[in-house]
Amino acid sequence: MLSQPKPPFRAEHIGSLLRPQRLLQQRAKFAAGESDRARLTKAEDAAIKDALALQERIGLKFATDGEFRRRSYHSFFYRKLGDISIDTVGGEDARGGTPGERAPQPVAVINSRVRWTEPINVPDFQFIKTHTWLIPKITIPGPCALHFRGGNAAVLRAYPDVEQFWDDIVAAFGKELEALAAAGCSYVQIDETAFAKFGDREVQEQLRQRGDDWSALIDKYIAVTNRVLRNAPEEMRIGMHLCRGNRGGQWHAEGSYDEVGERLFNALNIPFYFLEYDTPRAGSFTPLRLVPRHKKIVLGLVSTKTETMETKDDLRRRIDDAAKFVDINFLSISPQCGFASLDTGNPISSQVQEQKLRLVVELAREVWGET
Repeated sequence: MLSQPKPPFRAEHIGSLLRPQRLLQQRAKFAAGESDRARLTKAEDAAIKDALALQERIGLKFATDGEFRRRSYHSFFYRKLGDISIDTVGGEDARGGTPGERAPQPVAVINSRVRWTEPINVPDFQFIKTHTWLIPKITIPGPCALHFRGGNAAVLRAYPDVEQFWDDIVAAFGKELEALAAAGCSYVQIDETAFAKFGDREVQEQLRQRGDDWSALIDKYIAVTNRVLRNAPEEMRIGMHLCRGNRGGQWHAEGSYDEVGERLFNALNIPFYFLEYDTPRAGSFTPLRLVPRHKKIVLGLVSTKTETMETKDDLRRRIDDAAKFVDINFLSISPQCGFASLDTGNPISSQVQEQKLRLVVELAREVWGET
């Protein structure tokens, strides 16, 4: 009996896909009280089945549900853990603005303790598994995202001390991973964008103004994440995605991995990373020299923020450049982020989305002979 291939795969994508217009219309009707939950669920189910068929058709080995039941890649998760909002700007839900520009950093509001009460992603996993032969990938937000967007001040609104908050975070993520493993899930991606943003001088200053030493915060976030990973089910493959913001074609930060690379790749006990590398804002491949030989890197070379199509020649050259620092057998390729971290999506068409995914698959076959 052949063993099941293990992630990461040569051709990857980060998780979210563009929502079909009919799904967005049904969600708007539901929000306005003009439709019920049953109709919305039916629309979600149909859209997800189409997304699964797309991923099968283009030749991927895994599939996500496109995050079609979510408003954003992380808000649904934290709201299931309490009276918590992670995605506000000026007290309102954050939305995308002018593509290509820097967006304001969203802020978290914590009005209750973090408590896991029931599986959050298990129904999503089961739906994927039921409707495709591809390996389901479940994406979850990072355990440090809430603190990164709110700091101690947000935490202390609901907690007597910050360490109790961290204990609750570790417990909640541990229970969610256990529930996923019990359901049969073997592939999880943690979306933790904070680490990639620490190299941005503006972000460092924002953290300083709220009373945080950004360098000490890296060490704390690594320690917390390692606590989650230490208790994760052994049979589960867990990778981490990092980016500098992706909201309607906007971004939140810039700066290379140089200042975080040593600790990110060596102190953080994660076996593979999805790294944003689609623009000069991410810096050079030089920090990849710090990656231990047993770890793998998924190069996010294809942009989800613009309809401009990358060429195979340019992508092949960039893979070769990265291979100067990491053995090419430990590399893979993907878009740099999801196509719709927010449900309204990035400013590209579904046709371009498919073309970019096909490009990733075709290049993986040409470079590594597999997807």
